Amino acid sequence: MSDDTTTTRTATRLCVYCGSNAGTSPSFAVAAARLGTAMANRGIGLVFGGGRVGLMGVTADAAMQAGGEVIGVITERLVGAEVAHNELTRLEVVPTMHDRKTRLSELADGFVVMPGGFGTVDEFAEILTWNQLGIVAKPVVLLDVDGFWEPMLAWMDRAVEFGFVRPAHRMLAQRALSVDEAIAMATAPVPDTPHKWLDRDTTPAKGVGSAVLN
Repeated sequence: MSDDTTTTRTATRLCVYCGSNAGTSPSFAVAAARLGTAMANRGIGLVFGGGRVGLMGVTADAAMQAGGEVIGVITERLVGAEVAHNELTRLEVVPTMHDRKTRLSELADGFVVMPGGFGTVDEFAEILTWNQLGIVAKPVVLLDVDGFWEPMLAWMDRAVEFGFVRPAHRMLAQRALSVDEAIAMATAPVPDTPHKWLDRDTTPAKGVGSAVLN
């Protein structure tokens, strides 16, 4: 693994979580390319999962073509599967998925989440939880292309309604409808939030205790 302190550090880097498939809507790839280009044009480095396939490859290629810094972090197993992107500013190869997610978090100042599958949701949920627990304090933005994230946003609202998530923590998952909005949100400060344990509060959250389960 490269030591980030030994290289010239881009002022801001954003990690982009997205699918290793392109998806069925052409809008996904269009948005991915716009995001990579816009980040490079603003001097914002791209950190991502190191793949050359799907939306990952589209975003990285666009950023590279626009002259941006692009750092990929990928596991040894995925390199063996021949999906690694070898034409980046830097490609770091790590042993496990856990190492990969940790390293992405270390390198990034904020996170933009594009459409994707299980891996994308896993990465999004983990970094959101780390924010909730105070492990990190970095913006997390869902770039909602073609309404892809609407069911996820609705689930989070329902988690608040049923007393599992504080409203302040729900707002840690921001929604952007355009590339420009996503970048602005992901480079803005993160507000202070309370601890996550609603049951430790003296006053229950709205909706908590309104029904008794037998």
